[in-house]
Amino acid sequence: MLRKNYLMAPGPTPVPIDILLEGAKDTIHHRTPQYLAIQKKAAEGTQYLFQTSQPVFMLSSSGTGAMEAAVANIAGNGDKVLSINAGKFGERWGDLCRVYGTDLTEIKLEWGTYVRPEQIKEFLDNNPDTKAVFTTLSETSTGTVHPIKEIADIVKNTNAVLVVDCISGILAEPIKMDEWGVDVIVTGVQKGFMMPPGIALLSFSEKAMELVKECKNPRYYFDIRKYAKGHPDSPFTPAINLVYQLTKAVEMLQAETIEGLWERHRILGDATRAAVKAMGLEIFAEKPGNVLTSIKVPENVDGKKIISFLRDEWGVTFAGGQDHLKGKIIRIAHLGYMSKFDVIVGISALEMGLKKFGYDIEMGVGVKAAEEVFNKEGV
Repeated sequence: MLRKNYLMAPGPTPVPIDILLEGAKDTIHHRTPQYLAIQKKAAEGTQYLFQTSQPVFMLSSSGTGAMEAAVANIAGNGDKVLSINAGKFGERWGDLCRVYGTDLTEIKLEWGTYVRPEQIKEFLDNNPDTKAVFTTLSETSTGTVHPIKEIADIVKNTNAVLVVDCISGILAEPIKMDEWGVDVIVTGVQKGFMMPPGIALLSFSEKAMELVKECKNPRYYFDIRKYAKGHPDSPFTPAINLVYQLTKAVEMLQAETIEGLWERHRILGDATRAAVKAMGLEIFAEKPGNVLTSIKVPENVDGKKIISFLRDEWGVTFAGGQDHLKGKIIRIAHLGYMSKFDVIVGISALEMGLKKFGYDIEMGVGVKAAEEVFNKEGV
């Protein structure tokens, strides 16, 4: 039987044809006014999506490159920093801080839970010399969202800067860099931006840029001072054809408006969660967000085998758990280039797959619950 592929993992996410086609255009020289006009348009559009008036810098890397650049330009040998570790990517902040020799304290939380703002306040009250707080908007390994606005309200009244990994969260979850007082946002384009991987984006508040100027870490490719000096031009060769694609992606995203993007993802998330509950399944995340829905695998189902089967035999790609959660959770993304019918396909595939692997389920209950949410929302 014909097999069509459906990508429903939290990154890379599906890419619209119009964006893919932009990458097929002729490559031009990057030190020309013609190219600079394209990159300038992309950079200005990302400012809107970040909700900031500060420059947004582009790196030719995955999102992890932006994470490293954030650490490398802010905190180094002996600097006191706080990191929130509630999953695989919070763990990554800690790894990077150790590489750069910081005096690191981690708030380690059980995967699936979220940090309480008062935990951060207590630490900062007791450690007023803290230079930076590193956390995530959406912890992709669990689907958990952290309360960034409330955290920002605390950090902005201290000497520390707030650095947020928004790699999966931006555009799906509300975040307003300037209004909320978030000092550094980092992301990659292969998720909410609806693009192939290869560009990382990051922006620094004026408060954070002062730390960039003072930082003693050795830096070269990730030296943000170089990127700021000639912005929006690049100090090194940019990913030219990917920037073409980013310009198109930004245009499409701006047309939907930032509020429209947040609302679409909320509805997709609500529908998926309603479907999961109707199927008698349990959501893993304590505070689930609109990037993805993580589901506890029923005890009588082999979590690794069902993920592989759905991907390899039926062409529906979900993500499984990472590290100690392998085989224990299924992560269904509703991120980026997705509509209500993508959710319907994903839920239908999950129902059929669970039935095949021995889970006692009434077929169609999840699909029905999702459809009811969409009808209620009028979409």
